[in-house]
Amino acid sequence: MSLAFAAFVAGLLTVLSPCILPVLPFVFARNDRPFAQGMLPLLAGIVASFAAVASLGAVAGAWAVQLNLVGRWIALVALALFAASLLWPRLAAWWSAPAVRAGERLSRIQSGSAWRSSALLGTATGLIWTPCAGPVLGVVLSTAALAGPGAHTALLLVSYGVGAALALTLALRIGAGPLAALKARLLPHMAGRRVAGAVMLAGVVAVATGLDTVLLARLAAPGATGLETALLQRAIPNAEAAEPAGARPGAPRPSLLPIESTRVSLEGGVQWHNASPQSIAALHGKVVLVNFWTYSCVNCLRTLPYVKAWAQKYADRGLVVVGVHTPEFAFEKDAAHVKRALQDLKIYYPVVQDNDYRIWRGFDNQYWPALYFIDGQGRVRHHQFGEGGYAASERVIEELLREAGSDTASPVPPNVQPDTRGPGLAADAESLRSPETYLGYEKGRVPRVTGSVVPDQPVHYMPTTLRPDTWSLAGTWAWKPEFVEGTDAGGSVAVRFQARDVNLVLGKGITGPVRFRLTLDGRPPGADHGTDVDADGNGVVDATRLYQLVHQSGTVKARTVEIRFLEPGARAYAFTFG
Repeated sequence: MSLAFAAFVAGLLTVLSPCILPVLPFVFARNDRPFAQGMLPLLAGIVASFAAVASLGAVAGAWAVQLNLVGRWIALVALALFAASLLWPRLAAWWSAPAVRAGERLSRIQSGSAWRSSALLGTATGLIWTPCAGPVLGVVLSTAALAGPGAHTALLLVSYGVGAALALTLALRIGAGPLAALKARLLPHMAGRRVAGAVMLAGVVAVATGLDTVLLARLAAPGATGLETALLQRAIPNAEAAEPAGARPGAPRPSLLPIESTRVSLEGGVQWHNASPQSIAALHGKVVLVNFWTYSCVNCLRTLPYVKAWAQKYADRGLVVVGVHTPEFAFEKDAAHVKRALQDLKIYYPVVQDNDYRIWRGFDNQYWPALYFIDGQGRVRHHQFGEGGYAASERVIEELLREAGSDTASPVPPNVQPDTRGPGLAADAESLRSPETYLGYEKGRVPRVTGSVVPDQPVHYMPTTLRPDTWSLAGTWAWKPEFVEGTDAGGSVAVRFQARDVNLVLGKGITGPVRFRLTLDGRPPGADHGTDVDADGNGVVDATRLYQLVHQSGTVKARTVEIRFLEPGARAYAFTFG
C-alpha cells in the first residue's frame, strides 16, 4: 500500500514536471465544457488508456511496446483531425463522408455527444502521455513483469493516473475563471476556437517529430523529479521487504529497476576472444554486464579496473561480463592488436570485436565507454555512459544478482577498490583545462607551423609559438586522415596544455620499436614522468596503444610537452588529458 500511495503522490507531482506539457493543449480543449461533460470524461479516458497500455507493457514485453507505438500514431492522427476541425471547419468538406461525420462529432458541443468526444479525446491523449510516467512506471512495469500481473499492479497504475488527473483538475479549476475571462476578452468565438486548434496541432507535430522530447530534456524540472525520486526511494525499501503474494519465504524478490530494453543482441561481431561466441539467449538466467570500449580510449581505460574487479568478484554468483570492442581508429580493428591489448590489460572475460558497429547500433549506443546491465531474462535494466557512477553500478549488479536468485548469505565487501594507477587513474577535474586533441586531418585541427600544411605528403615543418591547447610539428611528417607519421628520424610533436596527465595514442609504421625522448618545458620530466616514460624522458613505442607521458606530482599549470622520435615511422593519433 505504501508504494501505491507513493505512486498517487508522484502522479500529483507530475503536474510540476515539463513532462505534462504535451498533454496540456488537449486538456485545455475541453476546459470550456461543463465538468461532467468535458473534464471528467477526458481525464477518465487519460487514466484508462494509460493504465491499459502500461498493463500491456508490464505483462507482454516487447510486442506491447510496438503496439503502443502504433497506438500513439493512431492517437496522433485522431488528435490532428480534431485540431484541424477546430481550425478549418470547411476543411471537413474535403474529406470523405465518414471522416466528415467523425470530425463533426469530435467538434460538436451538444450534450449528447460531448461526453463521448471528451472521453475519446482523453483516450488518445493518454496514449501519447504514457511514456512520460517517469520512474514510477519503470518500478511498476519491472515489478509486474517479474512478479506477474495482478490487482496490486493495477492499483499502482491507476493510483499514478488518478494522482496526475487530480492534479490537472485542481490546477485547471483554480485557473478556470481567469482563463475564461482572458479568452472572452482576447479570443472570442471563432478566434478562440482557431487558437485552440492551432495549439493542439502544434502539440501533435511536436510529439510526432520527437521535438517534445528534446525540449523537455532541456526544460526538465529537477525539483519535481527529485521529489518524485525521493518519494520512491522512501517507499521502495518497504516494497522490497515485503514478499510478493504467493511467494515462498526466501524466494528471489523482483528488482524495482525499470526495463529499458528487451531487444538487445550480441550478434554481429567479427571475432571473439577468451571465449566462444556468446548470446543473450544462451546467457539466460545470468546477469550480464556489457561494456562498450576500445583499448586506446583513455576514458575506457579509467573504467576498466572497475569492470575487471566486478568480473572477478561476482563471477561465482552468476555475473558474466562481455566486452564489446568497438574501434575508433583503424588500427583497433586488427585482431592481433586487440589480442595483445587484452593480454597487456589482463582481461580474461569474453570480448567480441564489433568492427562493423553492428552490436553498437543494436544497442543504439553512442558512447565510449558505455555499460549496460542485463538481467537474467535478457532485458536491459540500467546503463552508465562515460566514467563514474561506480558505486551505483555495483549496487545494480548486486540487485540484479539477488533478483536472479544469487546466494547472498556470504559476506561481500560493499564496493570494489581496484588498482587505478597509470592511465586507469581518474582525471583531476579541478585542474583539467585541455580538451582531447586529434592529430589527423579528419578530426584534428591544423598544427601551428611556419608555412602551409600539406595533407598526405611528407613535408618538412618548422614549429612556431604555441598558444594554449595548440600543437605543432617539427621535422619531416606526413599528415594523414587519422594520424601524423614521421618519415625521418628526429621529428617531434609538441602540445601546450594544462592538466595533471598527458596521454598520447602512438603507433609505428615500420617493424621494430621507435625510441623517443620527452621534455617538459624544455627539460626532462623528472618526478612528473608518466608510466611509459622514465625520469630522463626516455620511452619506446613498441605497440599501437595509449601511452601515459606525463603525470604531474606538484602544482598543475600551463606547460609544453615535446616528444622527439629517434627513429622514423612513429605515428601519433591523439592527445588526451587527465
